[in-house]
Amino acid sequence: MIYRSFSSQGPIAQVRFETADGIAADKTEVRCRSVRVGVVKDVKLAEDLNSVVVTLELTPDSDGLLRNGTNFWVVRPRVSSTDISGLGTLITGAYIELDPGPLDGLEINHFNGAEIPPATNRNIPGRRLKLTANEAGSLTVGSPIFYRGFEVGRIESRTLDRAGSGVSYEAFIQDKYRDLVKKNSRFWNTSGIDISAGADGFKLRTPSFQAMLSGGATFGVGDGIEPSDAAEDGTTFTLFNSENEANEFAFNSTIKVVLLFDQSVRGLVKTAPVEFRGIPIGRVNDISFEYLKEPNDLRIPVLIEIDPKLLRRGAGTAHDKMDGDFLSEEVQRGLRATLKIGSILTGSLFVDLDYYKNLQAATLIKVGNYDSIPTISSGLAQLESKFTAILDKIQALPLDDTMKKFGVAADETSVTLAESRKALKEIQEATAAARKMMDSSEFANLPKDMKKTLGSLEKSVASMGPDGAIQSDLLRTLEELRAALRSMNAVATSIDEKPNSLLFGRESSGNPIPKAPKAKR
Repeated sequence: MIYRSFSSQGPIAQVRFETADGIAADKTEVRCRSVRVGVVKDVKLAEDLNSVVVTLELTPDSDGLLRNGTNFWVVRPRVSSTDISGLGTLITGAYIELDPGPLDGLEINHFNGAEIPPATNRNIPGRRLKLTANEAGSLTVGSPIFYRGFEVGRIESRTLDRAGSGVSYEAFIQDKYRDLVKKNSRFWNTSGIDISAGADGFKLRTPSFQAMLSGGATFGVGDGIEPSDAAEDGTTFTLFNSENEANEFAFNSTIKVVLLFDQSVRGLVKTAPVEFRGIPIGRVNDISFEYLKEPNDLRIPVLIEIDPKLLRRGAGTAHDKMDGDFLSEEVQRGLRATLKIGSILTGSLFVDLDYYKNLQAATLIKVGNYDSIPTISSGLAQLESKFTAILDKIQALPLDDTMKKFGVAADETSVTLAESRKALKEIQEATAAARKMMDSSEFANLPKDMKKTLGSLEKSVASMGPDGAIQSDLLRTLEELRAALRSMNAVATSIDEKPNSLLFGRESSGNPIPKAPKAKR
């Protein structure tokens, strides 16, 4: 009986969990692929009091299940944004699931249990990949992975790097879709709503409803790029924030070049695109003063990496020259680097390579271990310098004296305005008096009085006319004056002829002189 008791015992394992919720000794089962392979024998607190240690006893024929890589987790009802699992345990109770490790793993009996069950078991065939990103975003464990809108896999785990510099994802692609993942495939996040504006207007892209709730990722090969061989298990890919960002980096950068800018690089960030006449040919790798060897050099060094094949194709140059010789010749032809605005709203910058005419001759130089393409100031920097020059001229103007003169002129204007208001008031009073006079009854009778006066004047003028009495009296008076003058003329003639006629009288001639006829009245 003692031998049978010992021989019927299976292997013992100790599993550490954060909590013993739903776990009971001699009651909670241990299952593998829903098959009972053991039972919980003991549950106790760990020595650090921060976890619990669960002792498991497996069946005698399950000794090969305890090896390096074996995972344990508690199956209980779980509800998340991606799925609902463990509802059957509402009736049967929670149990511990065992996922065996690799067959070639070493046998061990101490394990750390997982608090969250993996999305897929290790024995399920498929392609397992690693994705890295700067931020976690909305991707969680169980988020779907799409290919051309079709779900082909899931995110199995999400962990933060020990250095805290990024996030790593374990991704699983179903076995029948494993060959869709190529070595040059690009993965990007499709969790959010993508709004873009272009020459053809605004575009709105929305993912599936599931991806909007739980997040999602998709992958593919960029347009115009020939797919390479299928990726192997464990291959690491970069998870981009959007499809546009993934397409911008669909090139093989083989040359690193240092650019030295005399202007501010605010708005230029790592991974910013490097373009040649609107075509992405590289990206910004780093921005650091470490690339400068001279301490007095105040220029800003920017390290970029470019694909010379794309630059050769855009410049129409043959591919029979080494990359260094090719860049040297292109610099002599006028190849220069400049900063340009990528978005007015965000102020983001990008590096633009292009050919310029009428420039001072320059050559490709060495800055440390890297070649350096000459740079020129962008239009924005030139505009800023001109604006600064205008501000300097404005600042040099005698604004204080001018403002004082403006103050004196303003005071005089105030006095003039007050006097104008006073004159305007007097004009208003005179206008009111004139209006009052015109509205009076005396002013209304004035035309009648003037008409009466004109009638009297007309009568007076008529009395002085040819038929008037005044004129007749004047004519009679003039006639009498003429007669008096004739008499005086006769007296004068007599005195002239006979001076003593005044004493002795004048002799009569006997020829009386007839009198003139009387004037008619």
